[in-house]
Amino acid sequence: MPYKSRWQIDVPNIHLASLLLTSPTAPLSQTKRCYLEAARPDTHYFTPHDFRLWSQRFAAGLRKAGLKPGDRVLLFSGNDLFFPVVFMGIIMAGGIFTGANPTYVARELAFQLEDSGATFLICAGASLDTGIEAAQMAGLSRAKVFVFDNAIYDGRGQAQKGCPYWGDLVASTEEGRGFAWEVLDTPALADTTLALNYSSGTTGRPKGVEITHKNYVSNMLQYTYMGTLYPDYEQRRARARWLCFLPMYHAMAQNIFIAAALYRETPVYIMPKFDFIQMLEYTQKFRITDFILVPPVVVALAKHPAVKKYDLSSVESVGSGAAPLGREVCVEVEKLWPEGKINIKQGWGMTEATCSILGWDPREKSFSASVGELNANCEAKIMAEDGLTEVLERNKRGELWVRAQNVMKGYWHNPKATQETKTEDGWLRTGDIAYVDDQGKFHVVDRMKVSSYVMQSRVEKDSSRQTLVPDANEGSLQELIKVKGNQVAPAELEALLLEHPAVADVAVIGVTVNNDERPRAYIVLKPGQSASADEIVQFMAGKVSATKRITGGVIFRDVIPKNPSGKILRKALREEAAVELKRESATAKL
Repeated sequence: MPYKSRWQIDVPNIHLASLLLTSPTAPLSQTKRCYLEAARPDTHYFTPHDFRLWSQRFAAGLRKAGLKPGDRVLLFSGNDLFFPVVFMGIIMAGGIFTGANPTYVARELAFQLEDSGATFLICAGASLDTGIEAAQMAGLSRAKVFVFDNAIYDGRGQAQKGCPYWGDLVASTEEGRGFAWEVLDTPALADTTLALNYSSGTTGRPKGVEITHKNYVSNMLQYTYMGTLYPDYEQRRARARWLCFLPMYHAMAQNIFIAAALYRETPVYIMPKFDFIQMLEYTQKFRITDFILVPPVVVALAKHPAVKKYDLSSVESVGSGAAPLGREVCVEVEKLWPEGKINIKQGWGMTEATCSILGWDPREKSFSASVGELNANCEAKIMAEDGLTEVLERNKRGELWVRAQNVMKGYWHNPKATQETKTEDGWLRTGDIAYVDDQGKFHVVDRMKVSSYVMQSRVEKDSSRQTLVPDANEGSLQELIKVKGNQVAPAELEALLLEHPAVADVAVIGVTVNNDERPRAYIVLKPGQSASADEIVQFMAGKVSATKRITGGVIFRDVIPKNPSGKILRKALREEAAVELKRESATAKL
């Protein structure tokens, strides 16, 4: 029998904007602050009333510009005070939001533009060259590329390089006040897609994950419900202040800092990007109460010498997600506060589940690397390797399957990938290996990430010899690499490395350095060709964003280990890498 959450909550059929902002005209606070620019919080902020009106103005402007229900709008920007406005305005207008990693190179951005079929690209001014190049590659007119920044707050902002300013899409205050979003009050209407958050899923190139209003509302209410279990929840909520440096294009930051914060009336100080020292300074200055982190930041708290220079006494809770975190590091960080005040807890989720599935009752203590128990309304089961038999024994490993109202609608225009990942009765095959302990807590211990392995023949231009390469457009038998919480598909990197004129064959695996995975490339060179590790690294640097770069090292080999069917023996390479890393560490200490 599947495991079921011990909590059940009511989830209404409702437009996300209606849940968070009541209605287009209901009275909202004009004094409380909901979003603040961390660098200028006294002058650049929104109240709920201001935020709704800006969002309505953007929605009205999009409609005037020709946006139709279901059209996609891509935001290519780092965090910004107006990021939540763009997100909310798009969905108010009946569009579908999709956000791209602000470190993307043009090739990566063009793929998302094409795959999503975005009709507008809202592009940060600092990344405009990349946006223009990507738009050209995707066949999107420069007239549909809008320069994005927050100068509009001060009544400024201008077109650049032939691209109009995004303020041209913001209607007048009067038009905004008169704009009403659609009422989604039935199950069918609540199943309307709200966002395409891109994920590599279990394998292959990124895919657009269709998140509906029902998905989003469910997960936000599930996340919020856990917080209400504190005995002094109302007092905590009254003094809560959050700091957002996690990227808002990502599901985790969207769900927590855009939706949950607004619902809970918690002010959010927005940083444009992560800076560890600035994070400490803002925590001290604004008396931040909750740390919502990813493992590399937790590690920095444990190791960085500057931490003890700052007053972190306002922090009341610390949570981590997006990637595994060792309990030993948590213990080190907990020592920054008086004994017993902070107990770091990990949660688990994935983009395909909107954000989270597993979390912690805050009244309980975590003394392990467990990711807690099921959120309200969620169920799960552990499945054997055959994909048919449920593992009923405690402490026995298998693939984690989950089912809940927050599980995605499917992959955008990719029924094959949807069918491989989501069963007809709604179970999401996560590809993660997990077990349930005697206390009913879940432990995610490995990744399976398995699907069919597709090989294609590629004829080298300078040779009649054929090389087998992974098809980056299909699934591959591989393990995704988690770099600072971001999914990186080895198949994509392998396909790009094979474009190097000196590379005959390649395999990419993840290696763990300082509690974070990094891509490591094993390279076989063509006869008579040469290349250095630095040359390989530089070759990739211009083709991929920072998280996909070969930062785990380049190792040259005579052959890539494969089985008779051509499958890369990644386990053998991981074992080899463990030895190499130990040797490298020993050498560094000499």
